[in-house]
Amino acid sequence: MSPFTFRELVAGIIRDVQFGPCVMFGLGGIFTEVLKDISFRVAPIDRKEAFNMMRESKASKILEGARGLPPADLDRLADILINLGKIGLEQDEVKEIDINPVVLEGSRPVAVDALVVLQSGKDSPERK
Repeated sequence: MSPFTFRELVAGIIRDVQFGPCVMFGLGGIFTEVLKDISFRVAPIDRKEAFNMMRESKASKILEGARGLPPADLDRLADILINLGKIGLEQDEVKEIDINPVVLEGSRPVAVDALVVLQSGKDSPERK
């Protein structure tokens, strides 16, 4: 199987001190650190913003389908990004989520590995 058969993406959230929960998307696997092709948006995001994140990434070309591979199911990818933003807004104890890689199995995105980091009680933001 060709190494280009696997299309790896990354999706997640980080909790920024100034902006709060931010959604991230980009090239995943080893390419996350090598190419640093990551896009961020302050949560919540809507479908239009999720599509913009996908379009501005270098990953956009592999999402379109290449070398006979089917195009990615962009609606499902958008759902993942939108729902990550919701988790960040609704769950204060979640400090970050890193889903890496999200591989495209045909056109369908599949989370292969994920890390969820929780804040300790003393680090959690105060609710007002």
